This record gives sequence, structure tokens and C-alpha cells, in this order.
Amino acid sequence: MSRIVVLGAGAWGTSIALSLHRRGGHHVTLWSHSAEEAKQITDAGENKLFLPGFPLPEGLAVTADNTPITSAEIVVSVIPSEFLRRTISRVGPYLHRGQVIVSATKGIEDHSFLRMTEVIGEGLNQADRAISIGAFSGPSFAQEVAQGQPTAVTCAFEDATVASRIQHDFSSETLRLYTSTDVIGVELGGALKNVIAIAAGVAAGVGLGYNSAAGLITRGIAEITRLAVACGGRRETLAGLSGVGDLVLTCTGSLSRNRTVGQALGQGRKLPEILESLGGKVAEGVRTTRAALGLARRHGIEMPITEQMELILEEGKDPREAIKELMLRPGKGEH
Repeated sequence: MSRIVVLGAGAWGTSIALSLHRRGGHHVTLWSHSAEEAKQITDAGENKLFLPGFPLPEGLAVTADNTPITSAEIVVSVIPSEFLRRTISRVGPYLHRGQVIVSATKGIEDHSFLRMTEVIGEGLNQADRAISIGAFSGPSFAQEVAQGQPTAVTCAFEDATVASRIQHDFSSETLRLYTSTDVIGVELGGALKNVIAIAAGVAAGVGLGYNSAAGLITRGIAEITRLAVACGGRRETLAGLSGVGDLVLTCTGSLSRNRTVGQALGQGRKLPEILESLGGKVAEGVRTTRAALGLARRHGIEMPITEQMELILEEGKDPREAIKELMLRPGKGEH
């Protein structure tokens, strides 16, 4: 039996906690950033704001207390990228040698262009702590994980034995984990696909069809792979669950917040209004777009779809004009 704390009581964090509790054999605690939010969830018996309709089972504790973090063997971080650094600063004193941290946030930190495991490691001074930090990513809508629908994801740690431990502790009849030692590829696949999902939503919003969507997804994985490989990831990782798998889901599924944002942009709505309508839920691709381009420029990598998304998001460029410019780029070989 493992003691597991899930940091972040949003939809994804809540669904992971539900999945781990449903598996059995663990003591699971869902940690919220505020006592008020923890009380609301506990009193309601469900996360009415972020994951309504899924009652919390008896034995799944929700708290804002940091004490359970100290006794946890495994800590799952599902904090939005914007708040991760300050959260790690807050809970860092309760983390210690021998623990395992699993990052399930799909984003890149703005300005620093760091992956989430890098942000955690930097915040903890990892070299002094001997804490294993890895990533958990793949095609996984929170609502379907909470429903117990069969889902397959990848967990990646540099130490394969730690990845195997997480695979053993998290796998169930509804959640299947594959292991990897390519933390870079798994994290960047999960983060960058959100940008392409916004683009897919834009294409749908302006009324483009299946041909356009297929072309966009295919060229999207090409530019994701270019950047991931330049950063040290492996090409084959991006052909797996945390790359193509997650990209296809997020670009085509109606539950994708990033695709929803893009679709609204394609229909002519303004970004501030769209984000307000999410009701506190996060579309990581909005922030990741700028960070991805910063990382790409650092490595000299061309990302034309991401560049056009930044112009739409940051400068209000007409989505139809952005699509036209992508189509009229100089001809190239496919590989």
C-alpha cells in the first residue's frame, strides 16, 4: 500500500485521485491550494466546480493541510504551469529524500521555458534532496478517467525502476501505464500538443473540414517532434501515447479545452472573453504557445503552426489570414 498525495484539485487532479482510490490498495489524499476550496469539495461530496457529477468515495480525503505531503511516498503534481513554481516553494519544506514526484501537468513555464519536472527540480534543489521526479502523460480526458473508461498513458523517469514502480502502483483495469526513460519527449509531447489543439479548433471554427484537420495534425506532430528531438527527446516517443496519441485526442475531442478555445477564436470571439467563459478551468496551450516559441528560438527550430497561433493569441490576427499564410509557405520536402 502506498500513501499518495495529489497536488491540485482541478478536474485532472480530481480524476487521478478518483482513479487511484478506485484501484484500491492505496491511501489517497487530494490536496487543494486553499482551505476554502477543500471544505467546499468535502461538504459537497464532489468537485462541483471542476468535475461535477462524480461523488468522492469514502476514504478519499480532501485537504489544504501540508502535513500529509510529508508522510506520502508518492506525490502527483497536477498544478497549472502558471502556479507550479510558487506551489513547490510552499510545499517544498514537506518533501524529502526517497519520495517520488510524478508531474501530470502538460505545460511549459513562461519566460524560463522550463518543463514541469525542471521547474519542480529547480524549486526543490533536487541534487540535495534525492527525490525522483518524472512525468505522466498521454491521451486522457479527465472526465473519462473519472468515469473509469479504459485509458492508456505513459510514465517516464530517467530511472527505469522508478517508472516500473509507478506503473505497478497506478495501473488498474481502467488505467494502463507504459513506461519510458524519455522524460523530455513525454513532457514536450504533452505540452506542445495543446498548441496544435488550439490550431485545430481554429480550423474547425472557421469551417474547415476533415482534410484540413488531418493535414494540421500531421504537420503538427512534425513540428512537435523537431523541437522535442532538439531538446534531447527521442523521436519514437513522439510517435507514441504522449505524442501522436495525445495530439489526436486533443485536436479532435469535444472535451478538449484547448480545442474549444481555438474554435471560439475561429468563430470571431476575443480571447479574454473565451478564457473568462472557462470558469476558472485552464487551457494550458494559451500560455504554452509563447513558451514553446521561446524554446524553439533557443534551439533554432522552425514551428510555423505555433508561430501563427501566437499571432492569433497575442496580436489578434485574423484566423483566416493565418491559415492562408500557412498554406502559401514555400514548398518543401516532407522529411
